Amino acid sequence: MHIPVLQKEVLKCLDPKPNENFIDCTIGGGGHTKGILEKTKPKGKVLGIDSDNQQIENSKNYLSGFKKRLILVNDSYINLKTIVRKNNFYPVKGILLDLGMSGWHLENSGRGFSFLRNESLDMRYDNKACLTAREIINKWDQQEIERVLKEYGEERFSREIAKAIIQARKETIIQTTSQLVGVIKKAIPPRYQHQPIHYATKTFQALRIAVNDELNNLKKILPQTIEILENQGRLVIISFHSLEDRLVKNFLREEAKKKTIQILTKKPIIASFQELKINPRSRSAKLRAAVKKIKNFSPAGGTCSKLFL
Repeated sequence: MHIPVLQKEVLKCLDPKPNENFIDCTIGGGGHTKGILEKTKPKGKVLGIDSDNQQIENSKNYLSGFKKRLILVNDSYINLKTIVRKNNFYPVKGILLDLGMSGWHLENSGRGFSFLRNESLDMRYDNKACLTAREIINKWDQQEIERVLKEYGEERFSREIAKAIIQARKETIIQTTSQLVGVIKKAIPPRYQHQPIHYATKTFQALRIAVNDELNNLKKILPQTIEILENQGRLVIISFHSLEDRLVKNFLREEAKKKTIQILTKKPIIASFQELKINPRSRSAKLRAAVKKIKNFSPAGGTCSKLFL
């Protein structure tokens, strides 16, 4: 069953009302969109975007009861303004960016996102893209691999892992997740191999970010969201690691200084204890929200943070 992260909090911050239009820039399995569509009936619409064509199909099946009010687009969210213009999707009352990897990607895609399964080292969301994790591991030089692991994974053993990868690929091509996990394990000191966070987690995160150019894509979409939102329209962003959250936090702060938005979350909203029990993957989620500001506007009901105290 598809379990959307921070569903209650997303709906509180977006505050969807009947007949309003919203954009889900990372529709994934469609869980957040379903909640929005239920709140915006009878005529409210959602424009759902995903770079993964299989996720578009998954959403189409999951949301089959909302066909008339759902527009699905298989494209990268960095083309948001173009997508909105092509579909004449106005006015936009709210935009959601859930930057997390879906459970489907980990469990069913077969693309090597999980170090717990023996799969091909792919890690592409868009299977039409050229760069794969396999290419990075087998063709990039040691310095570049080390940079990726350190910069995107904040991996303390980036140098040792990069060196081990170079040595291992001299003997055979590293094609699967299991091969890579084995290489990482040899590079990590034994005392660090039994920590609460798996020793391969940061390397896999770094490779996924590099393959999909996630941080640069986030930088490209954030300014577009403010342009597209109507006055008093709301922006909700869920991030899953510190690099993303830092980008989002700094962007919102700069926009607030320019008085284009009002920040609704003084601190990021995190999953409740109840949600963590149901969906452990929500443990890393951080939600930040803002409203597009007009003169003398104050959001009714206070900030999102106050709503969850």
